[in-house]
Amino acid sequence: MQCLVLGGGGFIGSAICDQLLSNGYGVNVFEHYKTKPYRNFLESENIKWFSGDFHSLDQDIECLDGVETIIHLISTTHPSTSNKDPIFDIESNLINTVKLLSKLEKSSVKRVIFISSGGTVYGEPTYLPIDEKHPTNPIVSYGIVKLAIEKYLLMYCKLFNIKPIILRVSNPYGERQQIGSMQGAIGVFLNKAINDQPIEIWGDGLICRDYIHVRDVAKSVIKAIKYSGNASIFNISSGSGVTLTDLALAIEKALGRKITVNYLEQRSFDVKSNILCNKLAKTELLWQPEIAIEDGIKSTMAWVVGSN
Repeated sequence: MQCLVLGGGGFIGSAICDQLLSNGYGVNVFEHYKTKPYRNFLESENIKWFSGDFHSLDQDIECLDGVETIIHLISTTHPSTSNKDPIFDIESNLINTVKLLSKLEKSSVKRVIFISSGGTVYGEPTYLPIDEKHPTNPIVSYGIVKLAIEKYLLMYCKLFNIKPIILRVSNPYGERQQIGSMQGAIGVFLNKAINDQPIEIWGDGLICRDYIHVRDVAKSVIKAIKYSGNASIFNISSGSGVTLTDLALAIEKALGRKITVNYLEQRSFDVKSNILCNKLAKTELLWQPEIAIEDGIKSTMAWVVGSN
């Protein structure tokens, strides 16, 4: 089977490509022209790299030739910045995705897997853990756009008889995450701690998140490719929460020394707690997380040290 990974050169996308290659799939990667492929991609005969701009992908779809499954990860915004320019978020993510979906009717595509955001599409939880039936009331443009893409995906897949799979991923972390950005607490915290810089926590440190290692996320995609059941939306998560203060303590333990933590004013867009129920993914996809956060922090720390 030939798969197209939109955004396959990034943090999550490259981990998915690794899993696809190890499971014998042919892989087309579409990435921004400024993104360079990882070395192991260049060494594989089963991967084709396409550079371009998501805005014009619907006009030049050579990367779709022979593709049966699309895995869509492209996102041009982050939760913490999307509210600053919702129009850009809509134009670059939602409209470009809809333009692509509208071209799939006469393609060879039989399945589209969309990596959505379990951390933002639900908004403030009315109960925990959050299952797939929980109300979706996102409080940031990032989550609103992800939810809108989900709806359009379901619509177009029904029109064109294509199977849709939506994976609402909690808070992914692990190797290759952009440690210099403000996205991804574990990578950011580790990078600062390793370089003897203070960790900054917004609020009282009790904000609770559900962290999932990127390799576990990638394995859920393999399960989604093989899935033949009727469900379409799955939470991909560890199923348990860790506060920011406890996360800092876990990093201290992994480093074997004290770290400095500075507490800053609470941010308005931060949901207090987000813990996703992953029972549906376990029973339907036959997937479950395998990497404990303690082990995941250690492997991520080794990668951050190697990147410094």
